Amino acid sequence: MAEIPVLCPSCKCDHVVKRGKTELGKQRYLCLNPECGKNTFILDYTYHGYLPGVKEQIIDMAMNGSGIRDTARVLRISSGTVISEIKKQEPYLESVNQPLLKRLKENDVVVDIQKVDDTELDEMWSYVGNKENQRWLWHAIDHATGDVLAYVFGKRKDTVFLSLQELLKPFWISRFYTDDWGAYERNLPNEQQIIGKENTQKIERKHLTLRTRIKRLARKTICFSKIEKMHDIVIGLFINRHDFGRLI
Repeated sequence: MAEIPVLCPSCKCDHVVKRGKTELGKQRYLCLNPECGKNTFILDYTYHGYLPGVKEQIIDMAMNGSGIRDTARVLRISSGTVISEIKKQEPYLESVNQPLLKRLKENDVVVDIQKVDDTELDEMWSYVGNKENQRWLWHAIDHATGDVLAYVFGKRKDTVFLSLQELLKPFWISRFYTDDWGAYERNLPNEQQIIGKENTQKIERKHLTLRTRIKRLARKTICFSKIEKMHDIVIGLFINRHDFGRLI
């Protein structure tokens, strides 16, 4: 007779025993690995949302131009499951490129200073619910490498830029390339600011990548965010994954 090994979907170990049956008569299993925390599971789930790998697919599809309903149709799960799984990622997001900051500190340990010479600053417009409710992504990138340093969300007001400026302090930036938006002129020293579109081409290219990869940011689409939380999480996930290089 053929035997099928049963592995825990969480820890992949085979230290598994039977643990009764479900109301539908399906065999339930219990993982005895202490690190797995008494995880119970079945092998043949009726609802696809419980299948191994589906949660990862939800995030991957969100990062590659799929909306909530697109993902639900393809994976044969409910829209609620898609939304719930995306919302669960919020605690793991960071607004500052910590891996880059750590590398800068390690490289400059001799002079005891961490520094990014030139930085491009810009903001990108989108909306939540309706076009009157504007939501702006403010972010900064290293002019030399194109690495995103930090980002914030909010209105197109000085207070939001000041929040971004606070996040950038650990990088000891010496020069800022900006457009002629008043918030930069009012809050950056003249000797540190260089105004002109010719110096912000890399960050404008970042905007194009975001609008291409995230459906809710496309210029001509019927897909848009209904709440600010989902809007910020999806964009934040993309930046954390593809610009900060974090495995979330």
